[in-house]
Amino acid sequence: MDRKTLTDFFEEVETTEEYNGYFCSIAEAISIVVLGSLCGLKNVSQIHQWAESERVSGFLKEKFGISHIPCYYWLLVLLKMVKTDTLNQCLMRWAAQFLPEDRSQTTISLDGKTIRSTTGMKHIGSPLHIISAQICELGITLASETVSTKSNEIPAVQELLKKMDVEGCLVVADALNCQQKTAGIIVKGKGDYLLDAKGNQPNLEREISEYVQDDTLRKGMDCERRTEKNRDRVETRTAYSTGDTAWLYGKEKWENLNCIGAIKTEFEKDGRKTEEWHYYISSRKLSAAELLHHA
Repeated sequence: MDRKTLTDFFEEVETTEEYNGYFCSIAEAISIVVLGSLCGLKNVSQIHQWAESERVSGFLKEKFGISHIPCYYWLLVLLKMVKTDTLNQCLMRWAAQFLPEDRSQTTISLDGKTIRSTTGMKHIGSPLHIISAQICELGITLASETVSTKSNEIPAVQELLKKMDVEGCLVVADALNCQQKTAGIIVKGKGDYLLDAKGNQPNLEREISEYVQDDTLRKGMDCERRTEKNRDRVETRTAYSTGDTAWLYGKEKWENLNCIGAIKTEFEKDGRKTEEWHYYISSRKLSAAELLHHA
């Protein structure tokens, strides 16, 4: 990581008012905060103290050309000038560079989480909900979006996908985002999807379930089983997948649907056994082992 691959990405960030960056540019201020965050610092105050230290300030000057660290107050002023939507776009472009040239083995996982600390804040009408897209193999967040409530997650995910570069990647989403429009957006972006059909698509779930539960048909599916032990609990996951999808009613509504699958998870603890099933659709033909890896 150097100035070219970090600070320059933020030169295109727009501000709410004109600023000539006499001592410290907006791009440099954002870079300081991003680097501090990557070092595990939790807030701007901690990041500023870190950046002012002799060792760190020397590093920032040598590696990123940041020769002046603004005072804490001025750093906050600079950050408040930033138009967050343009910052998000720049952050996405910066994170996208970490995607490998061969993206066939890259998984982007979509996830929505409610920020619990905002639940009781009276000045916030409803708890904040954050949608994030993470590059699973690298543990890097590729993009994120804040929505007011979980009920707004589906359209927010679809808009986020339109902004992202998913070409060649496998995009994995939970049952809430198992939507025909979402699948279409991913395919339009030249990516592949793997969607959990449990609960949100009852007809689709039922048809795949009936196929998998048929002993004769299941024997023709690819199968992979893995068992993990965690203290006093044993978890066994068995995956089934097949490219036999021509029979699936309404298949044409799911763009490029080429694979269906299922994962049976069995739990054993203190002699008691429970199990649950999840059913999947994908535009990429996945083996059972690949389904276990990505789902």
